[in-house]
Amino acid sequence: MSEKPFRTPTLADRMIGEVDRALNNIFCEQPSSRPYPPAAAVADLPVSDSTAIKPVAEMSPAQKQLAAGLMRVNHAGEMAAQALYQGQSLTARDPELSARLRHASIEESDHLNWCRRRLTELGERPSMLDPLWYAGSFAIGMTAGIAGDRWNLGFLAETEHQVVRHLDSHLARLPADDQRSRAIVEQMKIDEQGHAELAESLGAAELPPPVKQLMQLTSKVMTRLAEKV
Repeated sequence: MSEKPFRTPTLADRMIGEVDRALNNIFCEQPSSRPYPPAAAVADLPVSDSTAIKPVAEMSPAQKQLAAGLMRVNHAGEMAAQALYQGQSLTARDPELSARLRHASIEESDHLNWCRRRLTELGERPSMLDPLWYAGSFAIGMTAGIAGDRWNLGFLAETEHQVVRHLDSHLARLPADDQRSRAIVEQMKIDEQGHAELAESLGAAELPPPVKQLMQLTSKVMTRLAEKV
């Protein structure tokens, strides 16, 4: 007796799945595919240096507030990144590109979970505007994909280059004693640079300067709001 083939997912099935994924990203902590960077950093140190990753208690209230604000911004950025990849993979024309985008989103999901965990350690919450960041970024990602794969990749590459510069600015601002946050941001920077280079190697188109400027402006607005709200 032959087995019946599985039903091919319909557009409605896919949309329900994407809504479920969005709700989980916004409201639930997800398991990470990689170790938490602060814990990994401690594991790599000699026993005599295992206190090099300093606990939250050693930070002053002002340092803690600054770190929390920056990690809230990073969490909001990773929330937006999840939605961007989700929208881009849905509308990518090349199945291989869609698969690569979904794979990259797994690393972005790690970033999201690490930032959320760090905020919890700092006794803070994510941005209350996370649903807004997600919805807007999902729409932008779908638009980039509809424009065509080369523009889709170009948008991805430019986004990641801007994120790397953003993370560099956070590394400059984070308290020197907050090595837990710094370990997270440094690993995020490595991953984001890798995503940009992947997009360029796959034939990303160079975005027009006005588009890059609009992306920078949008990022500044989100950054300022997310750090406080």
